[in-house]
Amino acid sequence: MESQKENSLKKKIIEEMTVDYSNALEKNFDLAKQFIRITKDGKVDVLSKDKLNGKEQLLLYLIGKLYAKEAGFAATDDVGNNELLNELGIPSGSLLPWLKGLREENKIKQIKKGKYTHHSISVNWIEKTLKHIEKKMKKYI
Repeated sequence: MESQKENSLKKKIIEEMTVDYSNALEKNFDLAKQFIRITKDGKVDVLSKDKLNGKEQLLLYLIGKLYAKEAGFAATDDVGNNELLNELGIPSGSLLPWLKGLREENKIKQIKKGKYTHHSISVNWIEKTLKHIEKKMKKYI
């Protein structure tokens, strides 16, 4: 009887709690491609940077990294501070407080890789972020 209960719980967990990156990415593909381009070397181009604040640029970059990994252009979906500094052109004095704020808002996760710090976006923030930016960008049209 216990194993049937365990199987029932296992099934429930799989059906209701499992997160699937590819589903979230596929569902939001058309929205994401309005704001993000990825290069074959796994870098991300954030479009319309001049209309976005720093946190929004960071979130879009991290979303783009998920697409780059899914396409096989990047080995991981996390991004180091140096990549963010170089690719987005954000000064470190601004980058670090923005990252801290995003972590405190539970929008991104911090990953330690030796002496380096990397970041990735939580899957549940993909759609929320893209819809927020879409709404913001409509003001400029």
